[in-house]
Amino acid sequence: MNIAFSPCPNDTFVFHALVHGLIPGAPEFDVTYADIDITNGLAASGNGPDLLKISYAALPWVLDEYALLPCGGALGRGCGPLVLTADGQQDPAALAGKRVAVPSERSTAYLLFRLWAAQNVPGGIGEIVVLPFDEIMPAVQHGSIDAGLVIHEARFTYPTYGLHMLADLGSWWESDTGLPIPLGAIIARRSLDLEAVSGWIRASVEYAWAHPEASAEYVLQHAQEMSPDVTKAHINLYVNEYTANLGDDGYAAITALLDRAAREGLVPAVDLSRLKAGSNVTK
Repeated sequence: MNIAFSPCPNDTFVFHALVHGLIPGAPEFDVTYADIDITNGLAASGNGPDLLKISYAALPWVLDEYALLPCGGALGRGCGPLVLTADGQQDPAALAGKRVAVPSERSTAYLLFRLWAAQNVPGGIGEIVVLPFDEIMPAVQHGSIDAGLVIHEARFTYPTYGLHMLADLGSWWESDTGLPIPLGAIIARRSLDLEAVSGWIRASVEYAWAHPEASAEYVLQHAQEMSPDVTKAHINLYVNEYTANLGDDGYAAITALLDRAAREGLVPAVDLSRLKAGSNVTK
C-alpha cells in the first residue's frame, strides 16, 4: 500500500509503527515523505497514494476519490499558524497591500489567514507568494517578503530569526469559534476497507504513545533542523486526543472552517455531511 506524509515529527511519530511493520494485520507500506503542498497536489491529481496526509483546506477538491479518516491527523488548541514580521509591527492593518508568503494556497493555514485578514486588514493583502515553509522565515528576515505565515516548528524557532509575531491565528480562531484548529487530515481511497485502515492508524497512534522511545531515532532522522527538545515539543503539541479520534468537536471544527471558507469563495462548497463518510470507527 502507498502512503504519503510529511517528515515533520508529529507525522513520523504517528506513523512509525504502521510503516515499520509493528501493527498486526497491516500491509507493507511504500512511504513518500513530502511537504503538505505536495501531498495536497498528489491527492487532487487523480493518481495519488492510497493513504496520505493533506490540509483540511484541500478536502473539497478530493472527496470524490478519498474519504476523511477519523484518526491520525492534526487538530488542536494553541497550535495554530502565526503571522510574522521583521519590524515588530502589531497593527494588522499595516499588511494592506503588502507581500505575504504562505506555505500553500490549499492549506488550512492559508484559509485561516484569509478569513482573519478579511476581518482585520482593511483594503486587503497585496500579493500572496507561495514558498516552501522552511524558506518563509529567511525571506521575511531578509526583507524580500513583508510578512510570513508559518506553521509547525516555526512556532518555537521564529525568535532565532529575529522575527516578531503579528498574529496567532489559532488564538483568533479559538476565540472566534470556541473550536479546535483543523490543520492536517488523513484521507484514504474510498475503495479501501476504511474501517480496517482507520484501525491500523489508531493502533499506530496508541503504539507511539505507549513506546515513545521506539520512534525517537526515526523522528530525528527526518526532522528538519530541530533539536530533540523542539522535536518533543512539536509532538506534544500536535499529537493529542484528536489524533486518536476526531470526535464531535473535531468534526464541528472542520465543518466550520470549510463552511466559512466556501462563503468567502476560498474553496468549493461541499456537502459537509460527506466528511463523516469514513468515520465508521469511533472507539
